[in-house]
Amino acid sequence: DKVLSELIEPYELRAAKLREFLEDVKPSLRYDIVPLADPYGPSVTDPDLQCLVVSEETRRGGEAVNKKRLENGLPELALYEILLMKDPDHSQNEEEKISSSSLRQRLLGTLLRPPRQDPALPSHPYVIGLTGGTGSGKTSIAKLLGQLGAFVIDADRLGHAVYVPGGPAYEQVVAAFGAEILNEDGMINRKVLGAKVFGNQERLKSLTDIVWPEMARMVKEQIREADAQG
Repeated sequence: DKVLSELIEPYELRAAKLREFLEDVKPSLRYDIVPLADPYGPSVTDPDLQCLVVSEETRRGGEAVNKKRLENGLPELALYEILLMKDPDHSQNEEEKISSSSLRQRLLGTLLRPPRQDPALPSHPYVIGLTGGTGSGKTSIAKLLGQLGAFVIDADRLGHAVYVPGGPAYEQVVAAFGAEILNEDGMINRKVLGAKVFGNQERLKSLTDIVWPEMARMVKEQIREADAQG
């Protein structure tokens, strides 16, 4: 459940950095670096361990280790709690402490490897599909891409456009779902239409079979327009 787990550095690199840190702190220090295949690692099986260093936020984990050690017939470890260093430059969406999670946040938008040349991809126009749930930042990213020169096609707007009187799906939708979905001015009442298809997979499919092909056609038209504009 780590934030941006795809950007976590590989184990070998993290171990190398830890080794460098330990040798820098005290060259004569004896240590053993092991990968953790489970939440506990060797802390619940090694009888030679005496102390576990925790922070305020990991103390409960230390207590869980001791509980597991007792179950395994081993003595409890002394829990030595340290204070974590604060990050004075952390942004609002980052952790207050110095952390790898914040580092990964800052890596967003960084080119980690050269773009892969795929001969199967057309060189122009390059089409990016931007998707995500409500509040995921689609509008903000689309705005940034537009500022960088992208031709932005808003599928939500196209979705509204297909329903308006004279729109490509208007007649078919009214024919399929009845005049009761219309307001007095002839506009399709999307709430009434939504109530008709909500929870009914068959009716929902009937609607999407009408609307989606028209939206796809409008998207392709706009892509051709973007291509013509260069």
